[in-house]
Amino acid sequence: MLLNPVISKLAGKRVVLASASPRRQDILSNVGLRFEVVPSWFKETLDKSLFSAPYEYAVETAKQKALEVASRMHVKHLKTPDIVIGADTIVTLEDAILEKPFDKQDAYNMLSRLSGKEHSVFTGVAIVHCRSQEDNHLETDIIDFYEETKVKFADLSEDLLWEYIDSGEPMDKAGGYGIQSLGGMLVESVHGDFLNVVGFPLNHFCKKLAEIYYPPPKQSIHREKHDSIPYVESFENLSDVEKDCPSPSKTCEAKKGYQDRVFKAAGSSGSSLPYTPGLQNGVEESPKHCAQKLSKISDLIDGFKASKTLFAASKLKVFDKLKDKGALKAMEIADKINASVHGTERLLDACVALGLLEKTHQVYSNTELANTYLVSDAAYSIHEYIMYANDHLWFHFTHLDSAVVEGRGQHQTAIKKTCDGVHGPEVKKRRMRAMHCTLKITARDIVTAFDLSKYSFACDLGGGTGVLAHELVWTYPEMKVEVFDLPEVINLTSQFQPEGFDSSHVTLTSGNFMEDILPKADLYILSRVLHDLPEGPLNHLLKKVSEACHPGRSALLIAEIVLDEDKKEPRGLLQSLSMSEGKQRSGTEYKKLLENNGFNSVQIKNTGNLLDAILAVKR
Repeated sequence: MLLNPVISKLAGKRVVLASASPRRQDILSNVGLRFEVVPSWFKETLDKSLFSAPYEYAVETAKQKALEVASRMHVKHLKTPDIVIGADTIVTLEDAILEKPFDKQDAYNMLSRLSGKEHSVFTGVAIVHCRSQEDNHLETDIIDFYEETKVKFADLSEDLLWEYIDSGEPMDKAGGYGIQSLGGMLVESVHGDFLNVVGFPLNHFCKKLAEIYYPPPKQSIHREKHDSIPYVESFENLSDVEKDCPSPSKTCEAKKGYQDRVFKAAGSSGSSLPYTPGLQNGVEESPKHCAQKLSKISDLIDGFKASKTLFAASKLKVFDKLKDKGALKAMEIADKINASVHGTERLLDACVALGLLEKTHQVYSNTELANTYLVSDAAYSIHEYIMYANDHLWFHFTHLDSAVVEGRGQHQTAIKKTCDGVHGPEVKKRRMRAMHCTLKITARDIVTAFDLSKYSFACDLGGGTGVLAHELVWTYPEMKVEVFDLPEVINLTSQFQPEGFDSSHVTLTSGNFMEDILPKADLYILSRVLHDLPEGPLNHLLKKVSEACHPGRSALLIAEIVLDEDKKEPRGLLQSLSMSEGKQRSGTEYKKLLENNGFNSVQIKNTGNLLDAILAVKR
């Protein structure tokens, strides 16, 4: 039975392979199946002693891999797949499961046991059909099966064994060999599906698809309804919460399958045991209640890990190396960044999971996102801001509890921890580089949020590197812009001017906009200034700008994060936790503030970018 007859049935469906295995990807791609790869985060640590036969372990692992991906895409990514395919391949000798070897000696011991003997290769496969119900429940139909292939090794000499082990191939293979590569020289005979040994039983899979679509026998489908299956990775750090969701004693329920249960990492042992959310002070807690709460909390707990993964990859210039070379293996990248292969591979795989890198056949490459924003010399790179966040902002939030208790920012504490002997201009330059790259991304949206073509002379108060000024004259060629900032800033600004800088349209002037007379202009600009100022200085500055404006002919352009009216969007609120003397404001609050200072026509534009735009006109 071929796959082709059911291809049309899968057209237009979101088919997901819950595996990063390049071998499985090749097998399915070669027969024309279109799918996306979302590697499962399910930890393969089921207690093997609970299963009466090895294949049950493989099937259950495949099932949990697929369910984890289905749930994560439904709950976290808000993209419910139509079909998720999970698979797990194991090698067994006399009913003992042989894992991947953890070092060369372990590989030698494993292959020596297989020498001259016949062993079994089992692949468990789960095909999960998903549907999102009106109440946002995820409903799944699960069809699972396994395939067994008998493989006999030749009598292997010591030299052949070590030659193969030294090739490095055994280290990421169950049973310590890959039949499709160099490991094929160890094999004397194969009885059964060859592709099953490679990693996926294509023939059996095709037959199951045919049963499903022409049509499926009802008795072969196990239907279950649940909100989500929390992934084990997230539960590792929730020991306090785990006490609220007690697991039952170990029983022989493995034969029934674990699809009606979720998995929890058990204490310090690292093993995963099945549990059913049980009684809470005599009241039964449903899987929905427990899973939804923990998913939300675990996302917040693990958020810093994702940030630090991005920071580390950026600091080590991983994205730069990949842009230069296109695609590299982990070992090659490790060599270029002078890091361990073990650590580099883990970092790269984490970046793949976060959508920053792509991985095909053990080769890594940048995503379009990485090439656009993370490569340090890209036109719209935010590399400098990422480094500023890692080296400086990180410490502000490390001391957030102190900031909340004291009601003030931890600027000095952060400076002491991050400067490391670097003071004065270098610290200012770091901050300017960080602000420059982020403003470069949002500048176009700010200057085009409103039609500013009627204004001839603009003055960017606190204009920093001049990136907004250059965007203005690029968008409005007749406009001239003056960047007005402190002398120590203007002294550094020249380093940020674009090639072919035309000083006749953009001029740099030293001054203090809080104290000095403002330059003459019909459009004043304040970018990322107002949210940092306390009430007194804020009103002083706005009144000063208002008095410099000519009624009906002048305006003030503001670039800030504008909070939503209900103050539920997190970005601006999290920014406010830096505990500056100022505050983040909603559109209504900005409008009232500006009207109180003489601006009686206020427009607000949510740009959808890093900063929003406000145009205040004095009538």
